[in-house]
Amino acid sequence: MLMLRQFQISSFELFQSPKQSGWCCSSRSVPLCRTRSYRNRSGLRAMAGSIDRSGNGLEKLYLGMDFGTSGARFTLIDEQGVIRAEGKREYPPFMREESMDWVNSWKATLFSLLEDIPITLRSLVSSISLDGTSATTLILNSESGEVLCQPFLYNQSCPDALPEVKSIAPANHTVCSGSSTLCKLVSWWNLKLPNRESAVLLHQADWLLWLLHGRLGVSDYNNALKVGYDPESESYPSWLISQPYSQLLPVVQAPGTSIGNLKESIRRQFGFPDDCIVCTGTTDSIAAFLAARATEPGKAVTSLGSTLAIKLLSTKRVDDARYGVYSHRLDDKWLVGGASNTGGAILRQLFSDEQLETLSREINPTVASPLDYYPLKSSGERFPIADPNLAPRLFPRPNSDVEYLHGILESIARIEGKGYKLLKEMGATEAEEVLTAGGGAKNDKWIKIRERVLGLPVSKAVHTEASYGASLLALKGAKQK
Repeated sequence: MLMLRQFQISSFELFQSPKQSGWCCSSRSVPLCRTRSYRNRSGLRAMAGSIDRSGNGLEKLYLGMDFGTSGARFTLIDEQGVIRAEGKREYPPFMREESMDWVNSWKATLFSLLEDIPITLRSLVSSISLDGTSATTLILNSESGEVLCQPFLYNQSCPDALPEVKSIAPANHTVCSGSSTLCKLVSWWNLKLPNRESAVLLHQADWLLWLLHGRLGVSDYNNALKVGYDPESESYPSWLISQPYSQLLPVVQAPGTSIGNLKESIRRQFGFPDDCIVCTGTTDSIAAFLAARATEPGKAVTSLGSTLAIKLLSTKRVDDARYGVYSHRLDDKWLVGGASNTGGAILRQLFSDEQLETLSREINPTVASPLDYYPLKSSGERFPIADPNLAPRLFPRPNSDVEYLHGILESIARIEGKGYKLLKEMGATEAEEVLTAGGGAKNDKWIKIRERVLGLPVSKAVHTEASYGASLLALKGAKQK
């Protein structure tokens, strides 16, 4: 079970928002000496200073990293959840045969983030965890760890494998979607490449963590959901185990479980302590939910990053691949939701950051836009409509850029509203309040538009970055160990 506990205190009690939040604050129980704040070119900001004057020796810090669709972030927290350092990196555009070399780009970004952590704080890092995009899949040689093919990205669909997957899985199971991890595995398996039996499947977060701990073939039950793992029984189902490719499936543990120590070579290179551990991770949307600290059934978190993901805390599990709906386990409750391909990526395609900021100021969020779009970068949608052929709808475009942006923002809000309405119709706990995470949380006009469209209170989460949620998992793993 995903239980962030300390001495039998629940995660929701342990991780209450600190009275003083933000990177420029220090823990009340850990006085600091000679503190100074700074920012570097990588987007890092930190509070330096590390000595615990309380007589308990050096304090312990917990590192979380978030690998999203367009870049990565790190957050370093103390035991009270106060942010001590944070930073971000865009993925470097490494190319291979005229296509993006994601493997080397992700790897370079991982070590860039480690290097960005202030030197004065590295020796205090007790544990590390990270999240990645859901259903982003890698196939590796189980002996050498060599990546055997280009990664299957989170939104990549494998319709060629869908009939076979549907023939073995229960009706409307989470894996019965062309973009599921299992469809990607089956599609690769059916290529009948040499030595396919000696391969292993990892998700993006699993692979990045493997680079840190060196134990190949370990995953968590949030990432493993879309390959068919059952978090309720905590096992792979018999219909999956009986397949010839089941030997490629990773061992699954609860998110935030200690896997082992950080590699010695990495400890020496960056100055991390000898007892620093690496913990299982989660998906980016789950990490964002953990960061927002939504604790009661009916509380929901919408992550507005490159894509739109919604998560609703429910007392009932709901899964239906026909609509891209699935449930992740969180303690004795369920995080029900789905992820749409609409979101910030299409906004970035249509507008610059400066345009988004200046045009948003001129929008009247109390007035409904008559424009009706389905904003996608390319054909294909996962939720609330599971249709790999759904075409973007971005026209007609009015002469006014303000009106156009208003229409796009409102249309994305309508998609979000359809998502929450669908969850209610399927039996999930009705949403009562929506917290917002991700880059879209910074747009106050959009929050007001969404509040009107959803008919619910909508606000920005205190902590909006998934990397903060990953750091909580690192804290959980350290406490359990």
